Amino acid sequence: MSESGRGPVLRHARAAGRHPLALAAKIVASVVSVAVVSSLGIAAIAVADISHNVQTNAQVHLVQQKDVGQTAPPVTKTIEPEATALAGEFNVLLVGTDTRTGQGGQFDSKAELRASSGAGNNDVTMLLHVNAAHTAATVVSFPRDLVIPIPSCPSPKGGWYSAMSAQMLNTSLTYGGLTCPVLTIEKLIGIDDINYAAEISFDGVAAMSDAVGGVPVCLATPINDPYVGLNLPAGTSTIQGQQALQFLRSRHGVEDGSDLARISNQQNFLSSLLRTITSAGTLGNPIKLYQLAAAATQNMTLSDTMGDAKTMVGMAVALKSIPLSQITFVQYPVLTDPTNPNRVVPDTYGAPILAKAIQNDQPVVLSATTGRGTELAPSSTPSAPAGAATAPPATGTATAPPGDVTLSKNATGQTADQQTCTKGVTGHPGE
Repeated sequence: MSESGRGPVLRHARAAGRHPLALAAKIVASVVSVAVVSSLGIAAIAVADISHNVQTNAQVHLVQQKDVGQTAPPVTKTIEPEATALAGEFNVLLVGTDTRTGQGGQFDSKAELRASSGAGNNDVTMLLHVNAAHTAATVVSFPRDLVIPIPSCPSPKGGWYSAMSAQMLNTSLTYGGLTCPVLTIEKLIGIDDINYAAEISFDGVAAMSDAVGGVPVCLATPINDPYVGLNLPAGTSTIQGQQALQFLRSRHGVEDGSDLARISNQQNFLSSLLRTITSAGTLGNPIKLYQLAAAATQNMTLSDTMGDAKTMVGMAVALKSIPLSQITFVQYPVLTDPTNPNRVVPDTYGAPILAKAIQNDQPVVLSATTGRGTELAPSSTPSAPAGAATAPPATGTATAPPGDVTLSKNATGQTADQQTCTKGVTGHPGE
């Protein structure tokens, strides 16, 4: 694969039933914050109910690399949130599980349950890094077929699993529960402070899109993916519920049918969802905000470090002033695995640049085009605020302000204020 990201098309098994989106923590935290801080008429009900959801949902105790072999102190929880920012930089790992267990509906057949049950695979893994100044956020998407070392992980049944030198990333959730993807990404990026994590299922994706009344997505060309039952025309469509889930799961209907094209398609959806949430129609509607917050907390498994409304509100206060132009979605830089054309491995040039930026708490600037599954909409001409990086054009490089890191051309993506359009399949029909 070249530095531009174009290379042999990645081919995998049938994609039906895969790939719910692990929605960014900004979404969950910001709607809770607005319900508490801005919508006074509904705040008491919203906080009590949402806090109840967070308290009663199953919670997972995370283990970080720095804490392996040590006993962590108990986490103190509180029901009453305080509208103060979470101090300093923070990292949140967001995992989308493909489990069919408990999902009902189209996922309740024997065939679907055979495909994935129990913990499921983490077919979507995203790392949200918010800098200490609370002026920029980076959301890194890791391909499900990324072959990397998986460290020793605690077994949910007690004891520890052995480390593995080379396994697909999406096996880590099944291998050791939510804490295992945390340990795996910590090792990959070279950090030891992913202190927050959340897991979302199929039902959660549908509920979130319903809560905002649908998410508008742009298509450069039609998408027809019989594997997930999706058929959308070129232009803008507003999708929600099961159709939104189909859009996010689609691989065979997007550009070259690869998992990498699917990542940029998800970035298209997620950036549009963020724009929808921050629009006046959502921020000015306390009922919609409450429904969105409730949909998130009712359908998520959280780490115990996120197990109270105070923490979520603290994240929201830290995030709420970050402009959309400074929220950057990045695909982790990869190359085709030389031993298996259906897998990918870290790009030894581009991946360390991204990792160092996160280690050093530096905002990032894209220098490349969008991912292979999308293109910039003709009308997408975002303006960066004073002192911020200039948004990258469709081609060429961006100018990074002092202290920011310009990523390699293999680190594709977009900022949240950029409207992109998904490209339908180009000569590689579903297998």
